[in-house]
Amino acid sequence: MSTRDLYTTAPSTPTWQVPATGAARFSWEYEDGRERLLALYQKGKDKQWDGSTRIDWDLEVDPYDPLGTPDEVLTLHGTRHWAKMTDKDKGDLRRHYASWQFSQFLHGEQGAMICAARIVESVPDLDAKFYSATQTMDEARHAEIYGRFLHDKIGMLYPINDNLKGLLDDTLRDSRWDMPYLGMQVLIEGLALAAFGMIRDTTDKPLPKQILAYVMQDEARHVAFGRMALRDYYRQLSDAELREREEFVIEGCHLMRDRLRGVEVLENFGIPKKEAEEFSEQSEFLHLFRKLLFSRIVPCVKDIGLWGERLQQAYLDMGVFDLGDSNLDLLMTQDEEIAERLDAERFAAEEQARVAEVEDAIAEGATGE
Repeated sequence: MSTRDLYTTAPSTPTWQVPATGAARFSWEYEDGRERLLALYQKGKDKQWDGSTRIDWDLEVDPYDPLGTPDEVLTLHGTRHWAKMTDKDKGDLRRHYASWQFSQFLHGEQGAMICAARIVESVPDLDAKFYSATQTMDEARHAEIYGRFLHDKIGMLYPINDNLKGLLDDTLRDSRWDMPYLGMQVLIEGLALAAFGMIRDTTDKPLPKQILAYVMQDEARHVAFGRMALRDYYRQLSDAELREREEFVIEGCHLMRDRLRGVEVLENFGIPKKEAEEFSEQSEFLHLFRKLLFSRIVPCVKDIGLWGERLQQAYLDMGVFDLGDSNLDLLMTQDEEIAERLDAERFAAEEQARVAEVEDAIAEGATGE
């Protein structure tokens, strides 16, 4: 079935064209390179994996409760609309929310793939080009996996959220080579990582847990790459140039914060947009979710050297300033360990099953004799 047939509202055009600006840069220095970046490039090569085989796609998923979402976290819970909903309506609502969330993950991963390819083209250093090439493959795999989950397990997609589209548009239109790093590696992927982590750590459904854990293992490397490259570069910029980038971060953070409301889902259930926005803003879960979502962005922004007064004030106003002291390295290490632990548990279970099959075969053979 065509993806277009699965959209709740079909996109107006089959493709979205963003005019490209900036220069493609070649480097003729093939030996020199930063040791940390080349080590990350090696790790990126070593950690490539196949989404068709590493993920157990035979696991069943209930499309009307794909994530095991409790009633209390649904925006309509406790409202006059909730009281009128049947169990079927509530199942439909869970399906729409999961579809909306994973659709934005899917669209974001395609954006990440395009931004990584743009970095390969525009960044001046060959070591960064090498790593970005591995990231481009990672993002292609992530888009493939999220697309398959939505097509095969949920059977519904949502169009790209306007705020995500706006940030991608701003990122890709900018001719400065560092902006795809800043827009994608720091803002979009930083927020996505936190969203992935919240779902990974709360869902009791094995298939989405696998998908999110393995994607996050890759993304931990991507954020490390962005931090290394931008930290080195931003040390060389003037105060005026740093302020320009801080303004971009402030605007991008507001877009990312507003992207999370899921108003489109409520509109599909007949709730007017203004009322849907009010319900979303009154949701205690959304307030907590928003704060946790900036747990990856704020310390990264501070680490790369964007920490002017106006940016600090924006984070104070958003209630996330204190996240600047979060241990980002520890979070990334935990992301990698969770994926490795999942692998170990799966392989141990598969090995036990193989041993049992062999023992059964031996027992049958002995009985036959």
